[in-house]
Amino acid sequence: MKKAKHSKKTEQEVAAELAPSALEPETNGTAVDAEIAPEAEGTIVPETAETAAPETAEAIAEEQPAEAPEKVKEFGRAIDEVKRELAKDIVGMDDIIDNVLCAIVAGGNVLLEGVPGVGKTRLVRSLGRALRLPFSRIQFTPDLMPSDVTGANIIEQDEAGRMSMVFQRGPIFANLVLADEINRATPKTQSAMLEVMQEHKVTVSKQTYLLEEPFFVLATENPIEQDGTYPLPEAQIDRFMFKLLVGFPSAEEIANIVNMTQITMDETAEAVLDGKTILEMRELAKGVPVIRDILDFTVNLVSNTHPEIEKTSDTAKKYVKVGASPRAAQALITCAKVRALMHGRYNVSYEDIKTLAYPVLRHRIKLNYNAISDKLAADDVITLILGETK
Repeated sequence: MKKAKHSKKTEQEVAAELAPSALEPETNGTAVDAEIAPEAEGTIVPETAETAAPETAEAIAEEQPAEAPEKVKEFGRAIDEVKRELAKDIVGMDDIIDNVLCAIVAGGNVLLEGVPGVGKTRLVRSLGRALRLPFSRIQFTPDLMPSDVTGANIIEQDEAGRMSMVFQRGPIFANLVLADEINRATPKTQSAMLEVMQEHKVTVSKQTYLLEEPFFVLATENPIEQDGTYPLPEAQIDRFMFKLLVGFPSAEEIANIVNMTQITMDETAEAVLDGKTILEMRELAKGVPVIRDILDFTVNLVSNTHPEIEKTSDTAKKYVKVGASPRAAQALITCAKVRALMHGRYNVSYEDIKTLAYPVLRHRIKLNYNAISDKLAADDVITLILGETK
């Protein structure tokens, strides 16, 4: 797969390439341009208590607890400390690290797509050290069985010679789980991850075992090699909060990687957080207020990915085959709250929703032949839909 496919075009570039043919005839290529221009000029300002309308500012002030400013600062300091530790082991990947940390605090899972050797496994191992959380790695292969992931009941003999059935836990029983090349496993094995990823529990022989929180799955897949792979079922793809595209490092970054690994191949990050602190950060994020206008914008954005809806976007009618599920709206709001705290705010802005739209939606919408014919990637379609969403 060519790297260019993953590059995000700006709204103006996409509109310029497609106008007027990309739109329905009656629009004459002006509808999207008119909606995109204000965004491109930066006229949509993230709302804070200072910049929002009077009634909005008053609502934000009322919902903000007295201790919120100090807690927001503590939240930001904790994230910065983790980033500093990860920088000891990881070169570049700033956006990837930000989104992975956002997903961990929000309680979601992440699908990483990138060629081998760009540091995906090292990132998870280093995260385990910085967050003081147990880490396990599952290498998915065609012969991997569900019990190899979840665990199985085995017969065990005690010192007295009595036989008993004991549950042997699988590698999924960890706080950070790397599902390496997840699309190499058969659908039967992939289905073993559904309950784990959504409900954070494992059921074996009518017995349910709860996983320790926080629980996070980071799965990887190779976009180039397709032999011996099985496409992930839609139900499983939808359970990933984000899909992140790991690009190839620059020449300078490669040089830094070489120099770093000449000193040691081991991770050197030190623990700065623990599971309890992460759960406290998650609870703080839940209380971040979201004004009604931003909630409506989020709902409209997800609805505008569905071509079958009557009042949907022209882009969805032309380029989208299947739209995003309600989980997309949930993920956008949940992660927007975390992102707001990461940027020192106790309120969600339009910028949060628009920035997160790409990792949240790119794996949840399916493009039709028109998009392929016009050489549009999922991110390009999301850009157009954002321009049509009010």
